[in-house]
Amino acid sequence: MVLKVYVSNLSGNKEVKKRQQRVLMILDSKNIQYDIVDIAEPGKESEKEHMQNKSTSNGGTVSDPEPRHPLPPQIFNEDEYCGDYDAFDMANEIDTLEVFLKLAPADTTAVSSAQIELKQENGEAKEAEKAADAEADGEKPADGASGDANGEASEADKAEQLTAATLSSTTTAAPTGSGHKSKNNSSELSESALLLGSERDASAQ
Repeated sequence: MVLKVYVSNLSGNKEVKKRQQRVLMILDSKNIQYDIVDIAEPGKESEKEHMQNKSTSNGGTVSDPEPRHPLPPQIFNEDEYCGDYDAFDMANEIDTLEVFLKLAPADTTAVSSAQIELKQENGEAKEAEKAADAEADGEKPADGASGDANGEASEADKAEQLTAATLSSTTTAAPTGSGHKSKNNSSELSESALLLGSERDASAQ
């Protein structure tokens, strides 16, 4: 099977020239083998008639939307017509170029159904993974957070207990201490008063 690209190197239509260059560039980039058939060359009249008679798309351009004869580039696989530039460009865009060029079987239904099944499987697997990750991530931080919270609560309780004990000890100790001091002070005052009284009596005698 030989792919044939019908072109015209003598065309005065700039859009036709750009289209021809783009088709050949895309085929080269995809390493697709092809033969160029220049219908403008001398002795290619039969090839030109073949292209014009077999092409079902006219390859109309902006400057010539309804040409009298199909404009190149036109693509054939041997003698089987594939399409014009617009069809070629569309097939390239939607990644069905090999099917368009009749280089691969057009089993698009099987491919699409297989892709759908694959997407569904991937989607279910991803959902399962997300659920597992969320569950794992949700449990661990929750446990850690509760542990930290419990730890902080226990530390706070201990601090409150220590503070309460300290306050109670100071409040209870303060009165007794002041009581002792007052008692000691009163006894000391009474003793000093007695001494002063005895000294006065001695001086009076």
